[in-house]
Order: sequence, then C-alpha cells, then structure tokens
Amino acid sequence: MASPVSGGTRSTNSGSHRKRKAPGALATAYLVLYNVVMTAGWLVIAVGLVRTYLAKGSYHQLYYSIERPLKFFQTGALLEIVHCAVGIVPSSVVLTAFQVMSRVFLTWAVTHSVREVQNEDSVLLFVVAWTITEIIRYLFYTFSLLNHLPYIIKWARYTLFIVLYPMGVTGELLTIYAALPFVKQTGLYSIRLPNMYNFSFDYYAFLILVMVSYIPIFPQLYFHMIHQRRKVLTSEHKKSD
Repeated sequence: MASPVSGGTRSTNSGSHRKRKAPGALATAYLVLYNVVMTAGWLVIAVGLVRTYLAKGSYHQLYYSIERPLKFFQTGALLEIVHCAVGIVPSSVVLTAFQVMSRVFLTWAVTHSVREVQNEDSVLLFVVAWTITEIIRYLFYTFSLLNHLPYIIKWARYTLFIVLYPMGVTGELLTIYAALPFVKQTGLYSIRLPNMYNFSFDYYAFLILVMVSYIPIFPQLYFHMIHQRRKVLTSEHKKSD
C-alpha cells in the first residue's frame, strides 16, 4: 500500500520542502532523466486508458489495453530503492522498499497471477488512482530537480491524494478480496507439507493478512499526509505573503 503523495511518507527523488544536500551534477542529470521517462510512461498508460475507453465506449476490460506498460513502469519503480541504497536520494531504504514493493506485489503477485480478477472494476479503480498519482509525483520530482517547481504541481501533489489514496486503497483491497477464492481453489504459491524442506506457506492466508494490515497502516499514512499537506501549503502561503 503506497502513499499517493509519496513524500508524506516516501521522500522525494529530488528535494522536498525540507533542506537536504543536493545530489551531484551527474546524479541530478540521471534522476531528471529517470523521472522524465517515468512521467512519460505513466502518461502513455493514461492515454491508453482514455483512448480505449473512447473506442469501446465502456470502462470494462480497460486493463488489457495498458497491461504491459503498467507492469513495466510499475516495476521500474524498483530503481527508487536502488537510488536510496546508493545514496543519491536521501530517503529511508526500508520505507521506500515497503511502499514500492506493495504496488509491485499487487501488480505481479495478484493481478498478473490471478487472471480472473483482471476484469474486475476494482483493478481499474486502483490503476486510475496510481496513474494520476504517479504522473503528478514524477512531474514534481522533475521540476524540483530543475529548481523550477510550479505551484499547481505542488498543490496537486499535496491535495489530490485526499481522493486518490482512498480510491486506490479501495481498489487494491477489493482486488485482493476478489482473488481469494481462486487462490484457495488452485493453491497458488502455497507450499504444503510434507516436503523436503519441512516448510509450509499458505498464500491464501497471507493475502488475508495483507488485507488486515491495511487497517492500522492506512489511517496512519492518510492522516500523516493531511498533516504534511497543511505544513507544506501553509509555508507556501506564508512565503507568498
């Protein structure tokens, strides 16, 4: 479960409102390129969704029109963990890994692996939320690295999550819930005893635990982001005054 504002919890790839040591020129150039590519990728996903909807006149089965770019660019976010690990982004490796891997997990271990859920409306719900969130987030990073951040992008990053975060979380939970019967029936990714390693794993139970984990985590992240929004936008208003 990643935070859509991704700066209320996950630090930015550029510089946030807090003062930090800026990356070197080479690292900055690389990060600008990375964020531009990621912005373009999520724009491709957005255009694909809109174009397919206009062509079909229905929002059903839109997932198939953006399945490949979604997998590619969501998986590409794994590089953000590397950025933190090598020090070109001053963020927590553990926190960044948690947030990135939560979406990668939902993309591959749930939506890709349980194909029966790909027609669910809940998939479109989190895909739309992710797409808008990531376009704004990577634009924010890009302009911040260039030291030319338009206020509208900052405002969008710290405001639209109010709707996008609950929307994304709802889609994620409903998708995992829809996958449960198929996981239980097929024994997907489960390891049964006896086996040579004397180890068992129940993927069905694991998914239930994942869903339960949203209960304590979601409110904490959401209200933390509300606090961050108030802090960032209030300081911006004081500067303008």
